[in-house]
Amino acid sequence: MKNEHIKVLLVEDDPDWIKAMTAFLNHEDDILVVGAAMQSAEAIRLAQTLEFDVVLMDIQLTTGGMEGIYTAVEMHDIHPAKIIMLTSVNDEHVITQAFTAGAVNYIDKTRFKEIPQAIRSAYHHPSAMEALLKEFSRLKREEQLKELTAAEREVFELIEEGYTQPQMEQKLYKAESTLKNQVNKILKKLGVKSSKEAVERVRRKGLQQGRGKDKS
Repeated sequence: MKNEHIKVLLVEDDPDWIKAMTAFLNHEDDILVVGAAMQSAEAIRLAQTLEFDVVLMDIQLTTGGMEGIYTAVEMHDIHPAKIIMLTSVNDEHVITQAFTAGAVNYIDKTRFKEIPQAIRSAYHHPSAMEALLKEFSRLKREEQLKELTAAEREVFELIEEGYTQPQMEQKLYKAESTLKNQVNKILKKLGVKSSKEAVERVRRKGLQQGRGKDKS
C-alpha cells in the first residue's frame, strides 16, 4: 500500500507555535510539515517554490489586521493548495472574509487537537462550498471592474496574469501609445497609481465589500 503524506505549509508569526505545531503534526502517520513562513512575503515565496497540499494560515499574521486573508488571495493565484484559516477571533465578518478569500475551513487555534482531522478533510474531500465561494469571489471581482470598458477589461486581465507591456502589445496587436493610454485610464478609474496597485485594489475591495460594513 502506497504511503503518501499530506504536505502542510504553516503560515504563522509565532515561532513557538510553529515549532509546537510542526512536532504535533509530524507525529501523525499521514501528515508532514514541509515548510513554515512567518510573514506574507515569505509565504508567497514558498508558494512559488515549494510543493504542498494544505496551508494552515494565521488570519492576522504580523500586522494585527487581516494580512492572512490577503496573503491567501495571492497564494491562490500561485498554488492550488487548500487553505485552512486559523484565528482566536470569533467574528462572523472575519469568517466571511476568510471564506471569500478561498479558505476551505476556519478553526480556532486553541482547538489544536482538531487540526489534523481538518487537514485530512480539506485534502480528501473537495466540497460544493468551494465552488460556491469561487463563484462568489468571481462576482465580487466583476463588481470591481464594472466601470471598465470591454477593451480596458481585456488589458486588466492580462495585467492580472502578469503580462508585461511588450507582451500585451504583441498579444493585443496594439501600439505602445494606445496601450499606455488604456492602462492610464484603468488606473484612473480604479484610483491607483500602478498596475500592481490596481490588481491589489480589486482583490482587497472585493473582500472588504463582503463584510457589508466598510464604506471604502
